[in-house]
Amino acid sequence: MATTMTEVARVAGVSQKTVSRVVNGEPHVSPEVRDRVLRVIRELDYRPNNAARALLLGRYRRIGVVSLGTALYGPSTLLIALERAMQRAGYSFALASTLEGQRVSVAVEALLEQGVDGIVLSEPIDDGTPLRLSADVPVISLGEGVELTDGVGAVVGADGVRAARIATEHLLALGHRTVWHLPGPQNWWAARDRLRGWREALAAAGAPEPPLATEGDWSPAAGYAAGRQLARLADVTAVFAANDDMAIGALHAFAEAGRSVPGDVSVVGYDDIPAAAYLSPPLTTVRQNFAAIAERAVDHLIALIEGRPAAAEHPESAVELTVRASTGPASD
Repeated sequence: MATTMTEVARVAGVSQKTVSRVVNGEPHVSPEVRDRVLRVIRELDYRPNNAARALLLGRYRRIGVVSLGTALYGPSTLLIALERAMQRAGYSFALASTLEGQRVSVAVEALLEQGVDGIVLSEPIDDGTPLRLSADVPVISLGEGVELTDGVGAVVGADGVRAARIATEHLLALGHRTVWHLPGPQNWWAARDRLRGWREALAAAGAPEPPLATEGDWSPAAGYAAGRQLARLADVTAVFAANDDMAIGALHAFAEAGRSVPGDVSVVGYDDIPAAAYLSPPLTTVRQNFAAIAERAVDHLIALIEGRPAAAEHPESAVELTVRASTGPASD
C-alpha cells in the first residue's frame, strides 16, 4: 500500500501539518525538522497526492517549462538551473520540449493540460509570427519577442546586450581599432541581443563597425567557416563570437591559417563552457550565471502565482567576463 502522510508524520515524530508544510514548501519549519521529514519521505518513498492537493489548495505546486529541446550548453544548463531553483522553492518541474519552427503555444497547452501553476519559456525564438500567449496561469519568458498579459507575465532573463558590450569593450580597451563579430542565428533573440550589444559598444567608442561574418548556427563548424573568411583579412585583430563553440571553430581556423592567438588575433567567446579553460590558448569568454538567472525567474514567477509583489532584484550579476589567454594587446 502507498505510504500516507500520517505514517511519515509518525516516523518523523512531527504533526501531519508539519509534513504538509514541508511537502508544500511553506515557511515556519526549522531546517533540522525539514531535513528530518525529507529524509523520512525518501526512506518511505512517500508520494504526495498532487491531484488531491490541487483540489485542496487550488494549486499543483508544479511549474511548467517550455524548452527548445536542444543539447546546446547554454539552454541545457539553464534548464537544469531552473529545475533546481523550482525544487528549492518547493515546486515540481514539468517539461514540454519543442523544436525550432514548432509552435510554442502547443507546448504551453500541453503543460496546462498536465496541471501547472505557472510557465517559464526558457529560450523563445522568432519563427516569423508574433508569439502572443494568453494562458490561465502566470508566464515568465527568458527572452524577448513574446507578448504577455500585463500583471500575469514578464520577461526576466540574462542581459545579453550588456554582456556583449562587456566582451567588445574588453577588446577595444586592449587597443584594437575595431572588433569583428561572429553572429549566432538571428531567429534567436539571444543572438540578436549579442549583436546589438556589440554594435552599441563600437558606437559608444567611436570604432568603425566592420561587416558581419556569415551568420552561424552556434556550432564549431560555423565558427570555423567564418574564421577562415576572417583569417584572410589582415586588418582583423579582434573577434567576438556569439558563443564558445563558434569561438572554438574560429580558433582552429586562425591556427590553420598561421594567425596566432592572441599575437595576431584576440578572440572572445560567450557561455564559458567547461572546455573553455582548457583550450589552447584558454578562451576569454563571458560567463553566464545560470543559477542567478533561474533564481530570478522562479522567484518572480512564484510571486505572480501567489499574488504578492515580485521579489527584489537579485544582487548577483548574471554575466561576467572571464579573461584568459586568448586575448591580448593589439600589435603595433
